[in-house]
Amino acid sequence: MDQPGASLFCTKCDRELPASIAKPRTLTPCPSCGVKSFWVLFPAFHEVKKGRAGESLLVDTDAGCFYHPQKKAELACEYCGRFICALCDVEIEGKHLCPPCVESGKQKGRLKSLDNHRVLYDSVAFTLAVLPLAVVVFIYFTFITAPIALFMAIRFWNAPTGILHRSKWRMVVAILISSLEIAGWVALVYFLITRGID
Repeated sequence: MDQPGASLFCTKCDRELPASIAKPRTLTPCPSCGVKSFWVLFPAFHEVKKGRAGESLLVDTDAGCFYHPQKKAELACEYCGRFICALCDVEIEGKHLCPPCVESGKQKGRLKSLDNHRVLYDSVAFTLAVLPLAVVVFIYFTFITAPIALFMAIRFWNAPTGILHRSKWRMVVAILISSLEIAGWVALVYFLITRGID
């Protein structure tokens, strides 16, 4: 809905003045009371305001907004069911919600499009696969970290990688290295078992 630009009012008699009365760098008299005023109008004054404004109640039998009782309710919040006006209506993911439900949906993770952080499963899997190899003291932990890294890389392959787009190279490297580590442990166990049998 488009709304007309703002109005000018006389500083003495408080009557509405036509926008054409404001002449740059001159004192302009009010047509009603004659008080001279100096007006400086910015370009935004003449712009048409875009957006929706809540309607006032037309009849006493109309439902009012839960948050603005003087405004006419346009619809109900799809989470809590409260009646809301056009000012309170927040459309997210095709649903119409009230502001508190948007906030609680963000905190509880119901609204995925409002995520401001994500778990970077690719980085976790990559670290679990590579870190024990980088520090020789922890190489024996690959017995535990390799299967976990392989599981995370496969389980969360299609999970969002982050708010900013990231490639899947960390997942691929985690799968390759953890698979090699698991194969190494299997070969070591096989070697120890067959040597013990001889």
